Amino acid sequence: MKHILVALSFAAAAATGPLQAATPATPTVEQLGAFPAFSSFTMSPDGKHIAALRAEGEDRYIAVWRSDALDQAPTLIGSDKMKFTGVSFIKNDRLAVSLWQPFDLRGERVVKTFLSKLMITDLAGKQWKEPLPLPRPRSREEELAQSRTSPTVLDSLPNDPHHILVINNIGSSGGDVFRVDLRNMSSSRIQMTGEDVAGYVTDLAGELRARLQTRTDSTGAYIAAEFRNPQSGTWEEHFRSYVKNRDQTQIVGFGSDPNIAFIQSNEGQDKSSIFEYDIAAKKRKEVLFQHAFFNAGRVIVNPYLSAGEGFGEILGLGYEGPRGDDVEWVSPRMRALDAGLRQALGIRLQRTELVDPATGSRASVEYPVEKSYRVIDFTPDLSTMLLSVDGASHPPEYYLFRNGSLSLLAKSYPQIDTAALGRTELVYYPARDGLQVPAFLTRPDGELCGAGPWPAVVHPHGGPWSRDTMDFDGSMWVPLMASRCMAVLRPQFRGSDGWGRKLWMAGDMEWGQKMQDDKDDGAKWLIDQGIAAPGRIAMFGFSYGGYSAFAASVRPNGIYKCAIAGAGVTDINRIWARFYSNPFFRQAQAHTVKGLSPLDRAGDIKIPLMVYHGVRDQTVPVEQSQWFVSRAKSAAHPVVYHEIEDYGHGPAWTRGIMTRQLGLIEDYLVNDCGGGGL
Repeated sequence: MKHILVALSFAAAAATGPLQAATPATPTVEQLGAFPAFSSFTMSPDGKHIAALRAEGEDRYIAVWRSDALDQAPTLIGSDKMKFTGVSFIKNDRLAVSLWQPFDLRGERVVKTFLSKLMITDLAGKQWKEPLPLPRPRSREEELAQSRTSPTVLDSLPNDPHHILVINNIGSSGGDVFRVDLRNMSSSRIQMTGEDVAGYVTDLAGELRARLQTRTDSTGAYIAAEFRNPQSGTWEEHFRSYVKNRDQTQIVGFGSDPNIAFIQSNEGQDKSSIFEYDIAAKKRKEVLFQHAFFNAGRVIVNPYLSAGEGFGEILGLGYEGPRGDDVEWVSPRMRALDAGLRQALGIRLQRTELVDPATGSRASVEYPVEKSYRVIDFTPDLSTMLLSVDGASHPPEYYLFRNGSLSLLAKSYPQIDTAALGRTELVYYPARDGLQVPAFLTRPDGELCGAGPWPAVVHPHGGPWSRDTMDFDGSMWVPLMASRCMAVLRPQFRGSDGWGRKLWMAGDMEWGQKMQDDKDDGAKWLIDQGIAAPGRIAMFGFSYGGYSAFAASVRPNGIYKCAIAGAGVTDINRIWARFYSNPFFRQAQAHTVKGLSPLDRAGDIKIPLMVYHGVRDQTVPVEQSQWFVSRAKSAAHPVVYHEIEDYGHGPAWTRGIMTRQLGLIEDYLVNDCGGGGL
C-alpha cells in the first residue's frame, strides 16, 4: 500500500459538473464507463472523520477527511496492485477495506478468477493487517476456495473500542466466528460452525444470539431459526420454515432487551411482516410492521450505549418498496428530521399507483419517484449524519448533516448531464393470464429524443430469484440505453423475488415459458401504450437475463428485432447440475428450474443475436455461450460474439473493460440489430 497527500477538497469536487443547456448532453461511453468520482462513503462513529473511495482514471484511492475541515486536503491512501472495492469505518480510528485483483490458479488446467481480500488499516494508511491470516492451502481446491472468498466483518461492536467480530468464510471451517483485537490483531475463535449454518445474528451487546441453519428432513428442505440459550450455551431451534412453499422466517435483529428478537416472516401470508418475539417464553408478541404491497425488511435501531435512553430505540422500519430498501421512520426525532431533510434536499412526493400481484388490489400513494435519500451512518445522539441521495436518473450524491446544517460533499458522476437519462416510474401491466406484472419503465428525455414512440429494450434482471429497484443503475446499462433515446422496460416477471410469494412461485418450472411470456407481454404493452415503435424492440439481459435473451432468440412468433445475451445460461441442465451439489439447494431450488433449454434450439434461432461473455466468469462459465454460438453459426445464423478478457460475472476489473462492454452494447443496438440498428 502507499500513502499519498494531495490537495483535493470536497468543495471543488462537488462544484464541478456540466453546464445545463436546453438540450441535454448525451454522455459518452467513456463517461458512463468511468469509476464514480466518489463512492463508498463512511463516517466514524464519533462523527469526526469521513472516508470514501476517490477515483482518478483506472486508479482508486481511499480519501479521509476531518468532518470539521472539509475544505482542507484529505489524506489519500493508494494501492499498488490490488484495487479497492469498498471502505467502511469499524472504529473511530480503523477502516475495513475490501480489495480484489485477477488470479490464475494453475493446475491440470488454468482457472481464471479473482482474488478478494479484507484488510484493516489506520486513518493514515500506514499499517495494514489481515484480520484473519489465511492458513497455507493444503490442496488446489483449498487454494481456489481461498481465492473466491474473504473474511467478513460480522459486527463492528460499536460499544467495544478494541474488538470486532469476523467470520472466516473459507474452506471446511467456513463460517467460524472470531473475536479480533485491533490493538495487536490477535484473534480467538468464539464459534465453530458447521457447513449448514447460513448466518449469525448478534445482539446489541455483540453476543452471538441467533443463527440460521439450512437442513433437510423427510418433509423436505427447511431453514431452522435458532437462538443460543444464555445459560447452557446450546443452540435451540425456535422456528422451522420449509422452502418448498417459499416460507421464510429470519431473525433480523434485537433491541435493548436481548431476550426480545425482531422476526421477519411470511408464513401464512403473501408478504413478510416483522414482529417481536420473546425468546425465553417462546412467544410471538405484537406485529411491528406490515406493508400491504411489499415485504417488510429490517428494523433500524440506535446501537450505541452512549445514546443513553436512546440505546436500542427503534428509529425506522424498512420494507422492499420500489427502491428495494425504503424506510418508514417511527422515532419522533427521526420523523422531524426526515421532513426537514426532504425539504432541504428537494425531494418531491408524486402520486404513484401500487398494485398487489397476489390480489390485484390497488392504492394510490405519495412516493418520492425522482430521488430519495438514505442514512449511511449516524452518531449516537443523531446530531451528525452521512446521507446519500439518488434516483433512477439521479447518480448518487453525498451530504453531511451536522448540527442542523446540510452540506453537499460530492457527486458520483459530476460530468454526466442527468437530464439525458430520462425518467423512470413504477408501472404494472397485465400478463396474458391476467397476472399484474410490476415493471420499471424508463422513458427517454423529450428534449433530447423527441416524443415517442421510441425504439425500446426489454431488459430482464438476473437471478431469476432477484428483482430490480428504482435506484441508480450502477451497471450503466439503463442510463446507456435511455441516453441513446431508447425506452427501457425492466419487467418483474413471475419468478422475481421481493414482490410477494405468489409472483415468486409463479415462475417455478416456467423457464422460457410463462416467465418468458411475461417479458413478451411487456413488449406488447409498450406498443399498446404508444411508448415503443412496432418492429423496433430488442431484448437485452445479463446472467439469467442473458438466458432470457437466448430464449427470445429461439422462441417462435417473437416480437423482437434482435437480442443481446450477456453471460447467459444456454443449457439449464448442465448449469444447475453444477450449482446444486448441495442437498439443501437441490431440494430448495433445483426442481424449479425446468423449461426451455436454448442450446437445444440454437440451430434454429429466429432473430439476429449478439452474445458477450467474460473469460473469468466463474458463475456462468464461458462455455455456456460458446456452445450456443458454435451451434448457431454452424447453421449459418447471424450471431455476433465477443469474449472479454479479465471480465468475470461483473463488476468490470478495469474501466477499459467497462467501456468496451458498454461500447459493444451501444454499437449493436444503434448500428446493427440485424441491419440499420434498432
